[in-house]
Amino acid sequence: MDVDLSILETLQPSRFLSFAIANPNPTLNPSLASPLIRIAVLDSPIQPSSSLIPSVAAMIVPKHRESDWIFSTESGHLQLLLSSPNIQRLILIGQEQQPIINGSSSSSIYRRWIDPDSLNNLEISLKPLVIALSPKSYFHNENLEVPFLCYEDNIVCSLVLEKCIGNFAGEMLVEDVEIEGSDQSREFRRRLRFKRMPNLVQTEIRIVPNKVSCLDSVDIGSNSIEFSPDLGVLVHVYLVPMVASLALIGSCIEKHVESGLRPKALCLGVGGGALVGFLKTQLDFEVVGVEVDEEVLRVARKYFGLEDGDLVRVHVRDGMEFMDQLAHGDVGNIVPQFDVIMVDLDSDDPRNGVSAPPIEFFRRDVLLAARSVLRESGIFVINVIPQSRSFYEKLIHEFREVFPELHEINVGNVENFVLIAAKALPCSPSSSDSENKFLTKLRLAISGAYMDSINRIGDASN
Repeated sequence: MDVDLSILETLQPSRFLSFAIANPNPTLNPSLASPLIRIAVLDSPIQPSSSLIPSVAAMIVPKHRESDWIFSTESGHLQLLLSSPNIQRLILIGQEQQPIINGSSSSSIYRRWIDPDSLNNLEISLKPLVIALSPKSYFHNENLEVPFLCYEDNIVCSLVLEKCIGNFAGEMLVEDVEIEGSDQSREFRRRLRFKRMPNLVQTEIRIVPNKVSCLDSVDIGSNSIEFSPDLGVLVHVYLVPMVASLALIGSCIEKHVESGLRPKALCLGVGGGALVGFLKTQLDFEVVGVEVDEEVLRVARKYFGLEDGDLVRVHVRDGMEFMDQLAHGDVGNIVPQFDVIMVDLDSDDPRNGVSAPPIEFFRRDVLLAARSVLRESGIFVINVIPQSRSFYEKLIHEFREVFPELHEINVGNVENFVLIAAKALPCSPSSSDSENKFLTKLRLAISGAYMDSINRIGDASN
């Protein structure tokens, strides 16, 4: 299509423009060999200071990932821009997606392709195009170099298993991926992602190939190999510290178990069910799960091993409304006496970047409802991805108004914190750790990770 490039001479906050042009060098590089290439230009939503020269960067979309929502949607493009500090305009360049013909599947297997020399030649050939797509003010200091950013993740190959649409989650997909293992071993995962936040993995579990004696023969795109979920391990980076928070009340849980009571958890935000399944199978919890989208639960049962039964009951409801009804005794078949409430809900507004929990959790009535459905020794555990330090401090302030005891675990990945709110001081140990069967089970289940990294948050006056 014809595009008037003069409109790109100035920055306009949040402007997004996508178009296709003829490939100027279709034979130069196999990663960009189609006759048409897709150009997407996004300006930062943050207005730069008029006294500063805007920062511009370009990125070449990895081959065979052109249809990945990370690169093909405005929300994915925005997350790429926001994760690149101080960039005011990000230009994406990739092959134009091919139309589906005669009902053929749009899914393709992605296999990582790396050729540094060819990539460098491609960047040189695209330099005039990138300069033409940059704002005039970028060149005030006679700077004619626009840096190319390199997208890197740990995916070796991937295959989309299904795409579907939920009433609340919107478009979503399930994919199997092979990732780089920390010790060069092969690791296979299954992931659930939503189109509205394509850069965020909603659920991730480990999968193992069936009836295979040697992993060297495993190909993620092979029709002859099936994978099964492994519910005995948590791979999502923040789930282990969420579970580790139970160490705070391990002595209380042990007392309940000794008196014949099974520990109970309320999980708001089931997703693929990794946390729900782990609490049941590894720690013998009775779990009540709440998920707002029924289609997400269908996917969880089909692909992620979620099983309803006597010890796992899943409700299709809004989590905060459900908790409020529990607090008022309006859910007749559930006794609202939980040892732990675990919240794994993200904001559904991509303009805020990747953040959690939703802003609604600041509300006092939500926190009071949570407090009322916990046992006296219970804890409220939340995965937090703060938009800013002030966001996190406000969250802590609001929680302190309702819960006298606050603890946190720094996950160590720059993004996540696990916030733990308690109604009272942790109960005194009734026995040593070596004699506490629950704590022993917990330590074995998560290999002791984060159990010694729970830090009390001091009073604001301290």
